[in-house]
Amino acid sequence: MARTVIVGDLHGCTAELGALLSAVGFRTAQDRLVFVGDLVARGPDPHGALEVARRTGAAAVRGNHEERLLAWRRRHGPLGAEHARIASALSEREWQQLEALPMWLDLPEHGVRVVHAGVVPDNDPSTTPAEALLRMRTLDGRGRWSDTPDAGPLWGESYEGPPHVIFGHNARREPQLHAWATGIDTGCVYGGRLTAVVLDEGQRMPRGEEARRVLRSVPAARAYHGTGGGPLAR
Repeated sequence: MARTVIVGDLHGCTAELGALLSAVGFRTAQDRLVFVGDLVARGPDPHGALEVARRTGAAAVRGNHEERLLAWRRRHGPLGAEHARIASALSEREWQQLEALPMWLDLPEHGVRVVHAGVVPDNDPSTTPAEALLRMRTLDGRGRWSDTPDAGPLWGESYEGPPHVIFGHNARREPQLHAWATGIDTGCVYGGRLTAVVLDEGQRMPRGEEARRVLRSVPAARAYHGTGGGPLAR
């Protein structure tokens, strides 16, 4: 039976990805692999991450780090040192791979929508600002989306599906388990864990705490980025 394996923010942590896929018994010829974005940057092996995605025929949505690279390529504006190193080393095939990433991906057989950061409650993603899809974490006091962790409640607390949204971006020690949204960025690149949702063929995504039964994770080998508490202090 074919399964769908949806992996949280990878950030070039290909060793941990290999461990996770081994732990869930991923079968390249049968199972489907999906990434929630941020395959590259901050971690040790951006080229390896893109290669795994290519080799396995994985689907992925665009993350804010991919968008940062693509925005630089379109405008050739300023770019931080880390992203500049990646940009200078990407092959034309890798640039094309990034360009092809959609802003969201629907998996109707699972009742799931995959997006990097989130969706504005009551808004269709096609009318939601791209920056929100890539960066939002919370809703402020006026109900506007924000990338600031403490601007207000997590956006997933207010979102009412369907579909069930699986997302990343907001690195936390534990997955976010909301009624209609599940956040699976558990901060592998910061020394946390790499987490995936594993769904059997045709299985609907469980909601809230029930989602724990379809989550699998492996620990990071080490912290590749950041010092101190970092984003996993929450």
